[in-house]
Amino acid sequence: MFRRVRLVFPVFALLFPWIVKLSTAIKFRSTGIINILVVITEIPSKYIKPPIDRPSLDSFHNSETDLYIPVIDISPLINGSDRTDEAMHAISHACKEWGFFQVVNHGVAPDLVQKLRAAWREFFYSPMEAKKAYANDPKTYEGYGSRVGVDKEAILDWGDYFFLYLLPESTKNLNKWPELPPNLREITEEYGEKVMKLSKMLIKAISTSLGLDENYMLRAFGGDNIAGTLRVNYYPKCPQPELTLGLSPHSDPGLITVLLADEHVKGCQVKKGDLWVDIKPKTGAFIVNIADQIQVLTNAIYKSVEHRVLANAESERFSFAFFCNPKGDMAIGSAPELVSPLSKPLYEPITFNEYRLYVRNKGPLGKSQVESLKAA
Repeated sequence: MFRRVRLVFPVFALLFPWIVKLSTAIKFRSTGIINILVVITEIPSKYIKPPIDRPSLDSFHNSETDLYIPVIDISPLINGSDRTDEAMHAISHACKEWGFFQVVNHGVAPDLVQKLRAAWREFFYSPMEAKKAYANDPKTYEGYGSRVGVDKEAILDWGDYFFLYLLPESTKNLNKWPELPPNLREITEEYGEKVMKLSKMLIKAISTSLGLDENYMLRAFGGDNIAGTLRVNYYPKCPQPELTLGLSPHSDPGLITVLLADEHVKGCQVKKGDLWVDIKPKTGAFIVNIADQIQVLTNAIYKSVEHRVLANAESERFSFAFFCNPKGDMAIGSAPELVSPLSKPLYEPITFNEYRLYVRNKGPLGKSQVESLKAA
């Protein structure tokens, strides 16, 4: 029996020679979606992970686990109610115990979120030639692509993305933004502004939870020059999800990440001890995770956490990762206020521009990047 697999460039482009050998039938619908009807028994070797890096079979069936990342109502932080301390304590606990949490009642309008989903879905479903016009350069990362890092020998992940710079305005390159659908740019800009506002509020809360001034972290990371970038992820159906990953294990290099997960298809997992735990997105929530620069600044009081994305044989998946990053040329090290007299700074100061070159060059490699900064 034929299995339908929906693929788009660049995953499609990378698979094309392999597909031709298997004598596939290719159809184009009026929407521009490529449908490939083919008897698929294996995925190309470029996507097959070494056995040690493959997800275990249990990874696809752990939905009954009792482990859940915390869900926090942050409306008190927005409204300034008498439950602010309760929300602050919940954030502190989540940062220490998980490095991940979900936020609800966050103030970003549901209709804006749905418009964003619809606009980018239309882009990824557009004809291949339209998307190829925005193909990225791995050295700058911006644009449409599938490879993370410039190592051409690296094993690929089963997913495509569009990466763009949102804030500050000086970093935005509209030549790299899709022109179609017509409302995509306006919606994406509005979404970026709203999520940056949310991100700064959360960073203030994280700063306060450590006993610092609420603006301490914002100043330390660049103030008004703190950057916002967006990675739109598209994970097509995969015929052998047990042999590959949608996105390899990694921690994020910046400050915090605010993820808008797929409403219907879970796939993101966070590492808790030796376990990979499913993140079960709540309707209307954002998933927030601590990234490497907060681990560095807090001297590992709060730690970034490895996470990954599973491939899926039954359903495609979309997600939107908003990365809140430091000003690129500021050296960041452990905050003196968070280094006790009996300890020492754990990390050598480094600028974010230098730091993120690691990912640009090597791609996602667990937590090896932040661990490499540890002082001798």
